[in-house]
Amino acid sequence: MTNTNYPSATPQSEPNSSKNSKNIIIGLLAAGLLGTWGYLLWDKNKSGEKIMQQQTQIASLDSAKADLQTEFDNALTRLDSITGANNNLQGQLSDRQKEIESKKAEIRRILNDKNATQAQLTKARAMITELNDKITSLEAEVTRLTGENQELTAANTTLKEEKAGLETNLSSTKAEKENLEKTVDVGSTFSASNIAVTPVDERKSGKEKVSSTAKRVDKLVVSFDIENRIAKSGPADMYLIVTSPDGKVISDAGNVLNTRADGDKTFTARIPVNYEQGTRQTVSFPIKQNDFKTGNYKVEIYHNGFKIGEGVRSLKKGGLFG
Repeated sequence: MTNTNYPSATPQSEPNSSKNSKNIIIGLLAAGLLGTWGYLLWDKNKSGEKIMQQQTQIASLDSAKADLQTEFDNALTRLDSITGANNNLQGQLSDRQKEIESKKAEIRRILNDKNATQAQLTKARAMITELNDKITSLEAEVTRLTGENQELTAANTTLKEEKAGLETNLSSTKAEKENLEKTVDVGSTFSASNIAVTPVDERKSGKEKVSSTAKRVDKLVVSFDIENRIAKSGPADMYLIVTSPDGKVISDAGNVLNTRADGDKTFTARIPVNYEQGTRQTVSFPIKQNDFKTGNYKVEIYHNGFKIGEGVRSLKKGGLFG
């Protein structure tokens, strides 16, 4: 066999140190990989726990908010039942309601905040407690005021009834008074007596002479006595209506008397009398005109709208030497 210097083609085995190094590296890599997987698993578990904790916290917050919302709604229902049924008392409770409205606004702000914290919810719960306390106080105040209002209403009803009774009595008294006044008014009308109508001829010398001849008469003197036992002392007016033979009333224009039984009548003269209670007084009044006619002159006397007497005087036509 021929020997050569070429190296042999058969592979030689690797040294043991190289093998060991490779195994160590692989082991380290495997350990690192396992460590990484372990860390990832641990981190994932931790994250899961955090998520669960957060979810629990969120659920707890949501539940707390829901409970608070229910408490708040119940408080508002109580408040509405108070103010709605007692609108007439709102003016007296306005100061307290202003405080309540402020609390309501703050609680609503917290409950409407989607990111409200536990601390904010705790504050809201405390405020709802305060709100309920204020509502309880308000209910007590409303009860007190309602009671007072009922007492006032009852008192007002009593006063109205008493007023109605007084008005009825007053109406009755007024009617009685009016009837009495009418009675007194009618009863205080004077009576006239001793009525006389005297035709007078006034001479140039100043002397007066009674004459029944029409052409010589210058005036008719009407006299009569008046008397009334209940009439008080003071001024009183007598009215004369003198009707001439032609049926016309001797009168100035505009002299109209409203009588109680005969309507409006034209009168001749108004005679003022200053009467003294309990006495009989004589009244005398002259009726003048330029031309007295032949015939009957009728005299009517009125007082207080009533005719209290009348008389007639005839004037005759004069003779050849009359």
